[in-house]
Amino acid sequence: MDPRTKVGIGHFTMLGVAPPELVTIAADAGFDFVGVRAAVAGAEEEPWPMAPGSPMFRETLARLDDLGLEVGDIEIIRLTPETRPRDATPLLEIGADLGARFLNVFGDDPDLERAHDTLAELVEIAAPFGIRPLVEGTSYTGIQRIQDVATVSTGTGGGVIVDPLHLHRTGGTPQDVRELDRSLLGYYQLCDAPLETPTSLPMPASLPRNQPLPVSQPQIEARAARLLPGEGELPLVDIVSALPADLPVSAEVPNLALLEELGPAEFAKRVYRTTVRVLESAVSQAAS
Repeated sequence: MDPRTKVGIGHFTMLGVAPPELVTIAADAGFDFVGVRAAVAGAEEEPWPMAPGSPMFRETLARLDDLGLEVGDIEIIRLTPETRPRDATPLLEIGADLGARFLNVFGDDPDLERAHDTLAELVEIAAPFGIRPLVEGTSYTGIQRIQDVATVSTGTGGGVIVDPLHLHRTGGTPQDVRELDRSLLGYYQLCDAPLETPTSLPMPASLPRNQPLPVSQPQIEARAARLLPGEGELPLVDIVSALPADLPVSAEVPNLALLEELGPAEFAKRVYRTTVRVLESAVSQAAS
């Protein structure tokens, strides 16, 4: 693995784990940074009480300092036709106090020109906080293909999040990643999956923090049944090789069944080991 590469774990991987405990678990597993879900994706989701000055916020900050971890990204803002960028100010304040570098933006406005303008306003609002918004598309939202995410982000000062699952499910390839403007990249995510979308995944009885239940197989897969890096069939080594070697990587691997089987601490250690193994394979491939 390139020694410059920082490896983190996204909060979505273990959304039911409170931020302070996530920091401790991540540090013990070997991660360099964590993501923090400090805002909800929908009205049904139960937020973590992370307002600045709250007991949970203070404990999270103390553990970050004690254990030497960083916050890579905070989440989440949905980029929709109704999005008002000023509403993100409280989340940006939390992120700035935690030292976050990026804001995860969930792309869900099919009007790419309007989405571009909304993102540009969000970037302007986020700049004084030292945070850069990055957009992620999925196969079941208004912004899907990596090329569309790039179109929305280009010229705004924001950027693109490469997620191997959503890249593959929307027809993207490692070559598409290689062709991205390097200036759009801030960090990328890592997970795995079968080549074909599963058709018989069981509906979870519930999702962490009272998230609404998925309505399709792609949503079940993305939110509850991803595979650990290297344990599926996606061309992860080629995707990693298509990105700058020193780009931070965040493992985003929500797998409710495996998490329940192993428990959060052991699950995080396994996520770290499999992530590093893929990164090392990419380095070996580049050297051969």
